[in-house]
Amino acid sequence: MKLTILGGGGFRVPLVYGALLADRGEGRVTRVVLHDLDDSRLNAVARVLDEQAAAVPDAPEVTATTDLDEALRGADFVFSAIRVGGLEGRANDERVALAEGVLGQETVGAGGIAYGLRTVPVAVDIARRVARLAPDAWVINFTNPAGLVTEAMSRHLGDRVIGICDSPVGLGRRIARVLGADPKQAWIDYVGLNHLGWVRGLRVAGRDELPRLLADPDLLGSFEEGKLFGVDWLQSLGAIPNEYLHYYYFNRETVRAYQQVEKTRGAFLADQQARFYEEMKRPGAAALTAWDRTRAEREATYMAENRESAGAGERDADDLSGGYEKVALALMRAVARDERTTLILNVRNQGTLSVLDTDAVIEVPCLVDANGAHPVSVSPLPEHATGLVCAVKGVEREVLAAAESGSRTTAVKAFALHPLVDSVNVARRLVEGYAAVHPGLAYLR
Repeated sequence: MKLTILGGGGFRVPLVYGALLADRGEGRVTRVVLHDLDDSRLNAVARVLDEQAAAVPDAPEVTATTDLDEALRGADFVFSAIRVGGLEGRANDERVALAEGVLGQETVGAGGIAYGLRTVPVAVDIARRVARLAPDAWVINFTNPAGLVTEAMSRHLGDRVIGICDSPVGLGRRIARVLGADPKQAWIDYVGLNHLGWVRGLRVAGRDELPRLLADPDLLGSFEEGKLFGVDWLQSLGAIPNEYLHYYYFNRETVRAYQQVEKTRGAFLADQQARFYEEMKRPGAAALTAWDRTRAEREATYMAENRESAGAGERDADDLSGGYEKVALALMRAVARDERTTLILNVRNQGTLSVLDTDAVIEVPCLVDANGAHPVSVSPLPEHATGLVCAVKGVEREVLAAAESGSRTTAVKAFALHPLVDSVNVARRLVEGYAAVHPGLAYLR
């Protein structure tokens, strides 16, 4: 079975390959094709993968190419994890927004819109090529903003594109762990959009254990989200929000914290990964050791500004292991082998949330089998969550319209309508600022 990884020179690709190495089942991936526009990054990651596979018999064969059509042709699965504009683009997303006093995070608010505007045209081109060159392939999208990009691709691939994210998985795992439950045996009632969802229940053996957590201040304050949001706020909500909702619920504090740091997250990662890729140019460098060291630092500093503004302290060691590669592998196994499972995924709504139309991509538990991912029916969201979900989905639709039409006016509308952008004039300046630093937005007229 052939797996094509788009963004194959990306830093986190070894996580995916590590998951593949652990899979010894029948029908497993036997060939991996890495695609990237940057030869040197491809070579660096290929060296890490080679060291990973050294002690593993029958490890999946790895090849690399800068030819997109060659990479896609004949693929059974396509894993998309591209970053249009690179980490320098992410740093610019943050810098332009913060200069206007608004959030520049890569998936939320102004930064997420800018990232989406330059990513959607590229993702749509990829989707069209997949439909032509590998019509039977399943596309697993991890490219951010994951929900928006999945919806853009779904207009050309239908339900054969499925978005994944590790945030809901990590959240459910933390809640189950605190409650003393096995995460694999728990049913997580989670619903929303990517990076905009809430856990409303966690059932073990048919019993909802979330009320027990919400009623115990000590227990509730003992894990990441309790420290981040505060016990009182979680009890008021009656649910556990995805960590990215901290940008909405504590926006002023977060923006202030981001403005005060010496380097934004994007600038930090750009410098950190530049050192890694530069080190990989030395023939004798220990690739896997260098990658492990860099990854540990990356994970430990994740959402550091949010935790600092909330006084949440350092991340727990158990939260430094990522998880999206496990979701990707579980999804591939379920589809390829009909190993039925339940995963929280980004899929078309299909009537699951009545306040959104059928084609709107949402993040929700899905039953997965050989025919793909099927969203599970969920109860309605409370009004405060419904309002936020509908507002952000409306913004995503304006981003898609701007990307399709090339309309700068529509792009301004997308920024202006976002709950975290507080002025139409700010939205206009954001479009001007982003267009000045991103060649990928030259299509906006």
